[in-house]
Amino acid sequence: MTTRAEQIERLLTEAFSPESMQLVDESHKHAGHAGAKGGAGHYDLTIVSAQFAGQNTIARHRLVYAALESMMPVEIHALSIKAFTPNEI
Repeated sequence: MTTRAEQIERLLTEAFSPESMQLVDESHKHAGHAGAKGGAGHYDLTIVSAQFAGQNTIARHRLVYAALESMMPVEIHALSIKAFTPNEI
């Protein structure tokens, strides 16, 4: 059985072949929050991929949300995204 975080990482790896990725589950910080009642998680993502080249911040976020569309909003309630190209790190 894979965890929700492992599923997120798998989808992002398939979509972006990232050079690096850090996903932090911050769901515990949101206990009692309306979005947490249904069990959906809160995550903080930092991802580095060449596929973000030429894309502004909003376009990068849209690409990430599109890759995770199957998990939104039932399994992922909130996602903080920091998306970079390798040259930006």
